[in-house]
Amino acid sequence: MRRLDVMLVAGFLPLLAVSLVFFVLMLQLVDLFGNIVQYLNMEVPASAVVAVQLLYLPRGVLYALPIATLFAGSLSLSILYSNNELISVFAAGVSLYRFVVPLMVIGALLSAGAFVFEDRVAIAADQRRGQLSEELLQLGRSYSGSNVTVLAERRRVVYYADYYNDLSQSLNGVVVLELNEAGGLSRRIDADWAQWQDDRWVFHRVRTYRWDESAADLSAQMSERFSSERFDEPPSTFGRGLRDVAQMTRSEAREHIVSLQRAGLPFRAALTNYYERYSFSLTPLLVMGLCSAIGGRFKRNIVLMSLLVSLCLAVLYYVTGMVTGLMAQSGTIAPLAGAWTPIVVFMIATVVLFRYSRT
Repeated sequence: MRRLDVMLVAGFLPLLAVSLVFFVLMLQLVDLFGNIVQYLNMEVPASAVVAVQLLYLPRGVLYALPIATLFAGSLSLSILYSNNELISVFAAGVSLYRFVVPLMVIGALLSAGAFVFEDRVAIAADQRRGQLSEELLQLGRSYSGSNVTVLAERRRVVYYADYYNDLSQSLNGVVVLELNEAGGLSRRIDADWAQWQDDRWVFHRVRTYRWDESAADLSAQMSERFSSERFDEPPSTFGRGLRDVAQMTRSEAREHIVSLQRAGLPFRAALTNYYERYSFSLTPLLVMGLCSAIGGRFKRNIVLMSLLVSLCLAVLYYVTGMVTGLMAQSGTIAPLAGAWTPIVVFMIATVVLFRYSRT
C-alpha cells in the first residue's frame, strides 16, 4: 500500500507544480494587462512594473492554488485510469477512499499552509503593492467622507459630521449627542467644526444645549471653543468604513470590525470578508476531494477534459461565493452563512460524487 501512496504522490506533485506556475502566470498577465494603459500613460519604468508584479505573486499563488490543485488531482487520477492502473488497484481490493488518502493529506497541508501564508506573507505584499502602485500611478488614497455617523462609549455618545477630513483630522458641521443611562438626551453640542488635538476633539464656534429633566427646562450656551476628555473617539474611527479589510492581518481585521460595530458603522461587508478568509483557506482540501471523486471519469482527452472540468467547477464555486457574499453584505443572510455556504454546498456535492464514483 505504501508503494501505491508513493506512486500517487509522485504523479501528483509535478503536475501541481506545473499547473500552479501556469495559473499564476495567467493571473499575472491578467493583472498586468489590466493596468498596462495606466503604466504607459504615467511612463512607469519597466523595473517598477516588475516590482509591482512580483508583489502580486503571493496573492496570485493563493488565488491559483485551488484551481491548480483541482486540475493536477483530476489529471493525475485520469492518467492512472486511462492506463488501466486504477482498475488494477480496485481489483486488488483497494477502495477509492483509501487510495486517495495521500491526496487528502496533501490537501489538508495545502489548506493549513495557505492559511498561514496569507496572514504572514500575502497581506504584507498586498500592502506594499498598494503603496507602490499609488506612488507610481500618482493615486491618492483618502479616508475622508461625508455624512459620517459614529456611536461611541457603548452608544452613549453620538457623533454626526457633514464631512470628515482625514488629511487634517477635522470634522465640519458637527453635532454631538450625549445620552443618559435611560437613553434620553442630556446634552447636545453643535459646532461649525472640530479639530483633533492631542487626545481629544476641540470644537469651535459651539452651541451647547442641556436638558434638565427635573425642571423640564432646556438651557443654551454659546462659546468660541470647547473641549472635554469625554470626546476622545480617535479620528481613525470616522474613516474606518472606507478601509479595506483585504489588506489587514487577521488580528487587525478583527479589531477593525469590533471598532465598526462599536461605532455603529456598517460592518457586515467587513465581517463577511473576515469569515471568507477562513473558508477560502479550506478550498485546497475541498477541491482535492472533488478531483478525487471525478478524476477517474475521463479516459480520453484527459488533459482537455480535466482542464475544462476544473475551470467550470472553479467558476461555479466562485460565482456561488460571490452571490452568497453579496447576500450577506446586504443583510439577506448572516455573514457567517455567506462565507461558508459555498464550502458546505460543494462538500455535499463531493460526498454525492464519491458515492457514485468508480471504485
